[in-house]
Amino acid sequence: MAEWGRPVFHGPRQRDHAPANHPETPQRADLLLRAALDFGLESHLSADRGLSPLAAVHSPDLLAFLPSAYDRFALLKEGPRPAVPDSFAVRHLAAYGTPDFIPPHIWGQLGHYCSDNLTPILPGTWVAAYEAAQVALSAAAAVVEGAPLAYGLCRPPGHHAYRDLYGGYCYLNNAAIAAEWLVARGRRPAILDIDYHHGNGTQAIFYDRADVFFCSLHADPAEEYPYFCGFAHETGRAAGEGFTLNRPLPLDTDELAYLRALERGLAAIAAFAPDVLVLSLGFDTLAGDPHGGMALEASAFAAMGRLIAGLGRPVAVIQEGGYLLPALAPALTAILGGMTA
Repeated sequence: MAEWGRPVFHGPRQRDHAPANHPETPQRADLLLRAALDFGLESHLSADRGLSPLAAVHSPDLLAFLPSAYDRFALLKEGPRPAVPDSFAVRHLAAYGTPDFIPPHIWGQLGHYCSDNLTPILPGTWVAAYEAAQVALSAAAAVVEGAPLAYGLCRPPGHHAYRDLYGGYCYLNNAAIAAEWLVARGRRPAILDIDYHHGNGTQAIFYDRADVFFCSLHADPAEEYPYFCGFAHETGRAAGEGFTLNRPLPLDTDELAYLRALERGLAAIAAFAPDVLVLSLGFDTLAGDPHGGMALEASAFAAMGRLIAGLGRPVAVIQEGGYLLPALAPALTAILGGMTA
């Protein structure tokens, strides 16, 4: 068994996904990696654990579609360009159509497997998403092997990806893959999502289950993406009833209100008695974030880190969103400082 300090896992192929004029850029990962190393985390490249851990979360159809989607799309008369759907299998089709039908044409499949037009597929998208999942698995493995904290610098992010659907800049659900891998090894994980946007994909993956607790603090979905999921009344279903906790917050939430909500969320997590925490970490709650932004400054993340550390559990940190580039390093430094104080 490896002896771990506090590692940061990353991978060079995550830079291969580089959409033009898009907020989810390789520069985000570059800035966060530099900040993690400057803080004193130990640099490690991710190990490759293959497709099996991904297949434990995602459908065979999605995992067959994503690797080949760009090459198939590039053969169309439109020529090589980002693959973005123009039609979607939306819910009203259930009344008179067949929304579960998977069309053979690439245009139809894009609309079947994607939830929005924000999430392009490029030549390097699959290898980047695959490596991000391996980064998350490496962080999970490190905490199993004794690391008190392991940072999975995942890019692209993952918490909006469902079992059989990608979207919201996300292709594979890195946090869910890490949590499922932990369950398979006899662990009892809780997932805490503190991204500005609700982790709708993560919620859906574990919504019927009692072996993973999911808690999300996020902007009120009545006013923010993903709009149709993340409300307080969503608490789980069947065996999973009571194992989902949503804390939708006003868009102008300040540090005091946010920390109070986090305290309540952590109390619920503590009652679940997890032996490991998977932290979906987003920085888009920072004031001024162009695609989010509450009234939080970087200093708030230090307080968040202290509260999370108070849970007394090893933490696999999985990077999600955050798009205000100058604020990423200070926020990461702050939360790492709080978690390791």
